[in-house]
Amino acid sequence: MATLNPIQIGPLRIDSPVLLAPMTGVSDLPFRRVVRRYGSGLNVTEMIASQAAIRETRQSLQKAAWDPIEEPVSMQLVGCTPREMGEAARLNEDRGAAIIDINMGCPVRKVVNGDAGSALMRDLKLATDIVAATVKAVSVPVTLKMRMGWDHASLNAPELARIAEDIGVRMITVHGRTRCQMYKGEADWAFIRSVKDAVSIPVIANGDICSIDDAEQALTLSGADGIMVGRGAYGRPWLLRQMMHWFATGTRLPDPSIDEQYRVIVEHYEAMLSHYGEMTGVNMARKHIGWYTKGLPGSAEFRNRVTQVPEARTVLAMLAEFYAPWLSRAAA
Repeated sequence: MATLNPIQIGPLRIDSPVLLAPMTGVSDLPFRRVVRRYGSGLNVTEMIASQAAIRETRQSLQKAAWDPIEEPVSMQLVGCTPREMGEAARLNEDRGAAIIDINMGCPVRKVVNGDAGSALMRDLKLATDIVAATVKAVSVPVTLKMRMGWDHASLNAPELARIAEDIGVRMITVHGRTRCQMYKGEADWAFIRSVKDAVSIPVIANGDICSIDDAEQALTLSGADGIMVGRGAYGRPWLLRQMMHWFATGTRLPDPSIDEQYRVIVEHYEAMLSHYGEMTGVNMARKHIGWYTKGLPGSAEFRNRVTQVPEARTVLAMLAEFYAPWLSRAAA
């Protein structure tokens, strides 16, 4: 069994380094709040564009919103100029960020075409300047999330990690794919060991960690100090707690009862309505309904129907009807 020990991120001690990944359109405040209540070592916000953060757009402020139960919270920034990244980092420190995380891993074309995200792995000079400006701008720890490299001909994550550590970055997270792989193929957890061997700061393994067995294998192959869970938590905000419990005790926690799962989805849904407003909230929540209900009998047909409904009240009534046959009160 792999072991998971506390890590130190600057002055911050993370007792169980099972981290929630930044996921655009997913790891918003309502979702992170649910995950943290079950248990997570650290939450990272959605990726916030540095220019939007400086302009204080409505969307950037929504993404930077956090709940005191999340403390310490990490806010992730993405950008392509040192000045803007430094200024955005200062603003987010003022908004309560305990950690500033720099995104050099996003593979999405819109981000990469703006010379940000994983595009920076093709320009180590600019990447270095961005890291330096961000570290200099804030008093809180700065961390860095990256991929293995742009493609398999340029696997420069160990080099970038060494540069970042020398500048003052306090933790590195590596997604075990190149940018050109996007999310295809399988994450190469063994490659992450080359980054771990290159630096003395904590290294976190990321990519395809969707179960306790995945977490075990990722740690064993990578030698990493912790894991970051992204898509594995879709519809399973309790997964990080189950992983933390496994590494602490060697025993597996069962999934919550259907009654509890139903309460979670209703609470999560209502929190999204409150966070975004009804119209946007209904639209944003549809994917979560799909993830929560996946695997239940009749769920595919239910998802097809519920995603066509624009009224929140009707959706809640449909959820109650769908879950009713499995709830304990139904059998009483």
